[in-house]
Amino acid sequence: MWAQRELTLDPKPRGFHLVTREVVQRLPELKDFQVGLLHLHILHTSASLTLNENASPDVRRDFETWANAYVPEDFPWTHTDEGADDMPAHVKAALMGPSLTLPVARGRLALGTWQGIYLCEHRDRGGARSLIATLNGDGA
Repeated sequence: MWAQRELTLDPKPRGFHLVTREVVQRLPELKDFQVGLLHLHILHTSASLTLNENASPDVRRDFETWANAYVPEDFPWTHTDEGADDMPAHVKAALMGPSLTLPVARGRLALGTWQGIYLCEHRDRGGARSLIATLNGDGA
């Protein structure tokens, strides 16, 4: 069985945002898969996806603090067409990555107790973000 759809995530401010619930709510087909994989791919070059701690907001704040220190805006970037956060956002997105592949079991994501999907928004005003979600596996 295969299913694919484009998901639009609501606009978020710059930072690391837990979006697991938002993704699952937009994938009603997920309940039809007993075993399989969900592949998520973000259709932007200034935001990324990762999987990490889903409980403490401190983890998401620390990720943002680290990313801004590691890839600063005050570096002598050449590509600044869309502002000071433009090129740093591209670098952060390349480091974090555009895709996740997650296991599916019994109609649900088979994540660890403390795992959640992050939208890593690297722009001050990135806007709504689009994902392609592809499910593959066996049904009920």
